Amino acid sequence: MAGSGASPLARAEHFIWLTARVLEQRRFAHCFLGGGAGPVEAALTAYRNEDGGYGHALEPDLRGPVSQPLHTAHALRVLDSIGRCGGARVELICRYLTDVSTADGALPAVHPSQRGYPSAPFIPVVDDPPSELLATGPVVGLLHRNEVWHAWLFRATDFCWAAIDALENSHPYEIQAAVAFLDGVPDRSRAEAAAARLGRQVRDQRLAVLDPQDRGAYPVAPGYAPGEQHFPHDYARVPDSLARSWFTDDEMNRSLDFLLAEQQQDGGWPVNWRPWAPGTQLEARPMVTIQALTTLRAHGRDIGG
Repeated sequence: MAGSGASPLARAEHFIWLTARVLEQRRFAHCFLGGGAGPVEAALTAYRNEDGGYGHALEPDLRGPVSQPLHTAHALRVLDSIGRCGGARVELICRYLTDVSTADGALPAVHPSQRGYPSAPFIPVVDDPPSELLATGPVVGLLHRNEVWHAWLFRATDFCWAAIDALENSHPYEIQAAVAFLDGVPDRSRAEAAAARLGRQVRDQRLAVLDPQDRGAYPVAPGYAPGEQHFPHDYARVPDSLARSWFTDDEMNRSLDFLLAEQQQDGGWPVNWRPWAPGTQLEARPMVTIQALTTLRAHGRDIGG
């Protein structure tokens, strides 16, 4: 058992072996312990459905077996993290994305097939859902970054550009989705201009906590849980993200200091969104923990090894 004097990585490793699903155990081993990509993909395959999408509560806040865009986006992030975001596996995913897209060629946050299965109350299920930048942006950006070419991408890319151009009053998760798109899309000059505009909005609308010692000065977005705030590291997860230019070195360092200090006594990082069922937080904390360690390492922080 890792003691209180152990490194952040060692403490997190104990937490992962103690609490995580097989997928997150395999991901942790791949990211931090030299484990192979094959076991990660094998664990991810358990969540895949015959329609090419992913379900079975891969994203813990949506329960049940049916494929959903949010599950499938999660699967793509896992594949991207192990360098396997291509080939036949992604061709099947793109077919699924085509099948569940709305009339304008983009993704809804939740497909109506979720009806009848448990889901978080803050993720409503409607019969005719609109396209959402929140769901579409990260998928499109990731596929572009991996140089995936599929017919689905054309209209979905146009939708994302239009949605980002229209953003005026937003919220942190939507801004994160926009950043994920802009960091991957091929038109870099347009992406840089759009990111600069969004960065001004983030600062003007106080959507990032720039001083963790004064969190009360930064509003919580409507519908978010108390304390569900976002920090510079939540937008600029890697140093070469376009969002990194939104923040000074001092602001980013304070953000990373705060992230490191958030590690809990049990070695894991906390979930800050609204709890609604006991199992969902247990499943989400290992994901949040892997993301925290990955962000810290990407920005050059010593997490141990």
